[in-house]
Amino acid sequence: MPSTDGTVSHALAAIRAGRKISRLAALRLAKAPLADLMRGADALRRERFGDRVSLCAIVNARAGLCAEDCAFCAQSTRHAARTPVHPMRSAKTLLEAARKARGMGAFRFGIVTSGRAAGREDAARVRGAVRAIRHNGPVSPCASLGALREEDARALRAAGLARYHHNLETSARFFPSICATHLWEDRVRTVRTAKRAGLEVCAGGIFGLGETWEDRVDLALALRELGVESVPVNFLMPVEGTPLEKRRPLRPPEALRIIALFRFVLPRAEIRVAGGEGARARAGAGEDLRGGGERDDGRGLPHHQGAGHRRRQADARTPRTGGRAGRLGRSCGGSRGRVIF
Repeated sequence: MPSTDGTVSHALAAIRAGRKISRLAALRLAKAPLADLMRGADALRRERFGDRVSLCAIVNARAGLCAEDCAFCAQSTRHAARTPVHPMRSAKTLLEAARKARGMGAFRFGIVTSGRAAGREDAARVRGAVRAIRHNGPVSPCASLGALREEDARALRAAGLARYHHNLETSARFFPSICATHLWEDRVRTVRTAKRAGLEVCAGGIFGLGETWEDRVDLALALRELGVESVPVNFLMPVEGTPLEKRRPLRPPEALRIIALFRFVLPRAEIRVAGGEGARARAGAGEDLRGGGERDDGRGLPHHQGAGHRRRQADARTPRTGGRAGRLGRSCGGSRGRVIF
């Protein structure tokens, strides 16, 4: 079916000609008819990734007691939310979780810790787990350990880490509205540190915080400039006891529009949707993050694509979390999925 809006067709033509869309063009796309936007994003996803989906899993290796004040996060000690707390898990436990993830069809396995940065002892334990996972070969190891020192990034890469995750969360302009204990620039620095060490980077944001469409576009452009390989698109699930507990979750059409817009700005990146299953792909998402574990940080659950399973087979074999978000995504241009242990 042809597009009824020239904004989408012009953007598609520019991308297929190898050009990047501008900030103005992205803002125009944000107002384009949703059906046209989703069709265009889905076309870009298929051209880049085909009709495949793969699963990614994460484990909450250390939970709670975070001293940062991110407004959406239940793990902060500055908020009144109740959330599980446990110290760093052993390398043996993490390896067992990786094997379990592989048995469920996961291609990537992320080790996630709470807090601004991992201490040296915890970082060493993560490196040991990464080496064990690499040696036993069940999945490709990733990590999300907060702020990253140069020496730690190099050590993780030497241990066999494939990819580092560190979200920017939102635009530089809006970030001070949701966090005062560190800077947006600190997060950008961590992304650059990981890339200098030779790691792939997974970095995205969380939506529904009160940000504007300009903030969303600026975040997408910042991620494009940083050259990240994977972009998680998370949707706020308000948690009682956090400053954002009374915010209403985004409605599905707005969530789909965000996913589709990110596919246009980042046509070559993996887009991982946290929450929302059915329509996500048609909006350009090709990865999902699935599951429901201990990581109660206010993000809707995401999904990943990549190992090469056919989409229909992967949907039949992977666990579901329920919730509207899990039905939103591939139709908007995303490409990946996640299980949380």
